[in-house]
Amino acid sequence: DTYLEVLQGSVRSQMFRHLYMSVDGKKRDVTENGKLACAFFVSFILAGLGLIKRFHGTVDATVEDMKESGWKLVKKPKPGDVLVWEKMKINGRANRHIGFYVLSVWALSNHYDDGEPIFHHWKYGGTREVEMIFRRSFS
Repeated sequence: DTYLEVLQGSVRSQMFRHLYMSVDGKKRDVTENGKLACAFFVSFILAGLGLIKRFHGTVDATVEDMKESGWKLVKKPKPGDVLVWEKMKINGRANRHIGFYVLSVWALSNHYDDGEPIFHHWKYGGTREVEMIFRRSFS
């Protein structure tokens, strides 16, 4: 219950807009003011609840941590599962996307244009396929 309430409470939060890291010796906002913050959002929630080891700036690093932390691939989503969408070109760059399945046809992920977590169709209205669905037992 706490996990799902944390997800619900994160909607429209501004706290995932900036993640500064050293890139080629220079401090850089790797989330680009929230545009590329989907992995930061998901991993921050999961790490904060002790469900993975730490937060990350990339989908691949988040997925690897989830696997190492006991998350398993499943075929059909249930509320609280983590979804990884296929790569899609946005502003010339191909990126995967990661978020949470919340209910029925709804997902929650950090929105590229808004730079904050929002609810949306779990398959983006049929325009973006889900590549992976991860689940972790909360027992």
